Amino acid sequence: MRVRPGAGRTRVGGRYDGPHGPALIVAVGAPAVDGKATEAVRRALADALGVRPGAVALKLGATSRDKVFTVDGDVGATLAALRDGTAAVGKATGAAAGGAAGGAAGGGAAGGGAAGGGAAGGGGASGGGA
Repeated sequence: MRVRPGAGRTRVGGRYDGPHGPALIVAVGAPAVDGKATEAVRRALADALGVRPGAVALKLGATSRDKVFTVDGDVGATLAALRDGTAAVGKATGAAAGGAAGGAAGGGAAGGGAAGGGAAGGGGASGGGA
């Protein structure tokens, strides 16, 4: 996923061709200071994917704009729709926004298509990644 901290509003949706492959773009109002943007992204991603915030965990990229999250649950179709522009979630509140680019099979992670471990840049997810 590609994070855009300090945005005017929280938005989950869009595609960024990042270092790990195609990634979901997430804009959050929180600044990139002391992990505030990362936490905002985690919560927004959970909201956009319809899972509880505890089901979303940061795997890579704590201090980077390019992040990899893991998500518990079957979120591949929703994730692909958000990334590829067939769906978008926006909130004008201070809530967090997050996302990732690509699904993962069997609990793997995708943060734009992280390599190995069942991760895919645009596949479905089964107990997988975001």
